[in-house]
Amino acid sequence: MKPEEIDKVAVIGAGLMGHGIAQMFASQGCAVSLLDLSSSYLEKALENIRFNLRLMAEHGLFPASKIPSIVEKIKTTTDLEFAVRDSQIIIEAVSEDVNLKQKIFQKMDALCPRGVILATNTSVISITEIANKTLNAERVVGTHFWNPPYLIPLVEVIRGEKTSIETMNATFDFLKRMGKHPVWVNKDVPGFVGNRLQHALWREALSIVENGIADPKTVDDVIKNGFGIRLPVLGPFENMDMVGLDITYAIHDYLLKHLETSPRPAAILGKKLEQKELGFKTGQGFQKWSPAEIQQSRERLLNYLLKWQKEKR
Repeated sequence: MKPEEIDKVAVIGAGLMGHGIAQMFASQGCAVSLLDLSSSYLEKALENIRFNLRLMAEHGLFPASKIPSIVEKIKTTTDLEFAVRDSQIIIEAVSEDVNLKQKIFQKMDALCPRGVILATNTSVISITEIANKTLNAERVVGTHFWNPPYLIPLVEVIRGEKTSIETMNATFDFLKRMGKHPVWVNKDVPGFVGNRLQHALWREALSIVENGIADPKTVDDVIKNGFGIRLPVLGPFENMDMVGLDITYAIHDYLLKHLETSPRPAAILGKKLEQKELGFKTGQGFQKWSPAEIQQSRERLLNYLLKWQKEKR
């Protein structure tokens, strides 16, 4: 399948990620089949998509007059066979349950012609394991979108043990044509690239709080008002080259032995779970959150991403 020929996509799962992925493809002109277990889930997904599109239009990302034509490109269904029919690439975005994903991929593998790409949006599960029960594992690939997928450009394209180079190339080129920023992940390892980096930072942040070095707000302030400001334009390798690899080596030689290396979740995190302090879900995590503060936090992030998208264009 040539990337430039792909114009029909199926998205399996209409939840947090699935409806946003469907919206993104439809916005780029693709016909999209969106599948979920019930019509009520699908109605909610379309409602969310309309809301997202209105918000984007309000921020000047495209004319509001385009919204109906984008939504019309998304056909909803509860029938897997109907969803995948004539689709050239299928993105699975169901819950992170390896058994469920294996069953879905086994069914899709049996239903779809061999040229159809079968992709999973998993953020943690092995691509190789998901493809384990398919007969054509060479066409199974990881496509890890980041939330919200219609605003964040990154997609990690992950090669499973049996994923063919043709599947990788076609997926990568298609996502690029869709306006995304795909990156090539050579090995199927837990966390891929993005989550390994993100959670390495979170582990150290938790350790700093657990050891009384600083409180949670201070840790957040250090990142948001310090090195976090330059991250959009200066990744770690460019930064190392800028600083000098001799200086980087000297810093690491002194510092790394003092950093957190535990392979287990932090005890302070486990204690929060025991106390049912789960963050936004319960109004109490490392900080206390009122409903208004939760809403403000979500809106601050969304407005930042919308502004970033507008400036990028």
